[in-house]
Amino acid sequence: MDNEVSAGSTTSTLGHLALGLTLLAFGIGHTEVIDGVTAADAVTLATFVGGVALFVAGLFAFRDSDAFTGTAFTALGALWFTWGVSADAQVSANAAGLFLLLFALVTLSLALGASGGAALARGTYGLLFVSLVLIAVSLFGDSAGLAEAGGWFAAVAGLLAWYGATAALAHWPTALPGRPAGRGVTATG
Repeated sequence: MDNEVSAGSTTSTLGHLALGLTLLAFGIGHTEVIDGVTAADAVTLATFVGGVALFVAGLFAFRDSDAFTGTAFTALGALWFTWGVSADAQVSANAAGLFLLLFALVTLSLALGASGGAALARGTYGLLFVSLVLIAVSLFGDSAGLAEAGGWFAAVAGLLAWYGATAALAHWPTALPGRPAGRGVTATG
């Protein structure tokens, strides 16, 4: 293992790659921007990459004493695994909407919990929250337009997660440079 990369950052990178790929597949499937590709086509990827791999990455993060990343990855791994294995189950649209709404609350907690962390993580969890709410409401109201909008939010969240992981591997910037304070501006205002 490279001495400059800690196990925690490797775990985080792997988890964000898994989350990014899953969100991209889930989001693009909901947008139906590619002819013949729907969210149902993301089930296998969501089950194994988003579910199993992300859950395992979360367990490794806990082992490395990274409680936030461990919580995020295991919770989202449970979401994707459950969504994937229950895709063929006969449930009502309202039950499916409730499932997504409950996990939207989990992602809201993650977005708020990441408030002191990286902007890419906050953005990913915040966009995933919006996506899940839109798709849940689309299921409650049978609105293809809201499902498509939710898909776009998920796809952008996936791009953020993917970029964060790729940036860590390629040593690209992950934060916007700070703007210098203007004349007469102090740290206290």
